[in-house]
Amino acid sequence: MSYRLGDIVRMKKPHPCGSSTWEILRVGADFRIKCTGCGRVVMLTRAQFMKDVRGIADSGAGGDVHAESGNRGPA
Repeated sequence: MSYRLGDIVRMKKPHPCGSSTWEILRVGADFRIKCTGCGRVVMLTRAQFMKDVRGIADSGAGGDVHAESGNRGPA
């Protein structure tokens, strides 16, 4: 299964805040995900992410697979 920036995924165990859905912020050798309940950001290796993810809860708005969102400074 392929995952894209902006996808909302459901993880195996809920976060301590009670939410079990996370937004994907970075895709690559490791994943950066943000809890949709409290906003906590966590980095996981690709292997750990693939082990813990249960599926896509909501598909993102068509982000680039290799780009990281956010301000990169002056262009």
